Amino acid sequence: MRAHVQRQAMTGRRSHRGFTLVEVLVALSIVATALMAGLQATGALTRHAQRQSDMLLGQMCAENELINMRLSRQMPGVGDTTVNCEQAGRTLTVALAVRPTPNTNFRRVDVQVLDEKNPILHISTVVGRY
Repeated sequence: MRAHVQRQAMTGRRSHRGFTLVEVLVALSIVATALMAGLQATGALTRHAQRQSDMLLGQMCAENELINMRLSRQMPGVGDTTVNCEQAGRTLTVALAVRPTPNTNFRRVDVQVLDEKNPILHISTVVGRY
């Protein structure tokens, strides 16, 4: 051991152990960048799952109104109506717009589902005379 210390003193070199401050800062910046990318990906997945849930609930509300219209077995009246739809503990608004078509045996029906004022889903179809 003593010979090693004497050799270092004579050559003027010291052995390095550990990392320099610059190396530690570079490693920390790489880790921080990776964590930020992971956080953004997690946020995107969460938003996508919420959007998918909203779309499913909106589709159920829209389909319920269209099925009610078809089951009434009457030609729907031209005009706009708004109905509230309760799904999974949430109240969604369903806006129905019935418009005439060139053929009097059919009506165009546009259904828009809203969460408060934010549109979730829009469906258009044609309903015929029964």
